[in-house]
Amino acid sequence: MSATTHDHAGALCPVEPSPALSPRALTAAGDLLRALAAPVRIAIVLQLRESSQCVHDLVDALGVTQPLISQHLRVLKSAGVVEGERKGREVVYSLVDDHLAHIVVDAVAHVQEDS
Repeated sequence: MSATTHDHAGALCPVEPSPALSPRALTAAGDLLRALAAPVRIAIVLQLRESSQCVHDLVDALGVTQPLISQHLRVLKSAGVVEGERKGREVVYSLVDDHLAHIVVDAVAHVQEDS
């Protein structure tokens, strides 16, 4: 196994060299991971990965109350994970970029490997 790959569940995955990270970058990454750390927020990210949705779509899909969905969306929005666009009387939420969905998908896949 070379220094640029690692073995993960029997597959070699490329490993990028770690750049020197500033304390500010590390703090921002920690804040982002904390924003993703709640099960409902993980579920929201997975739903938004499929398509943009409004609050009532997320309520229906996740079986969680509207106030709770709205609270979690505020956390995700303030962390720069989701953005909202007003369409008439509703706000439609979407992921800011696919990188964030990959973090969540990879985390879920990782824990399912050990189950």
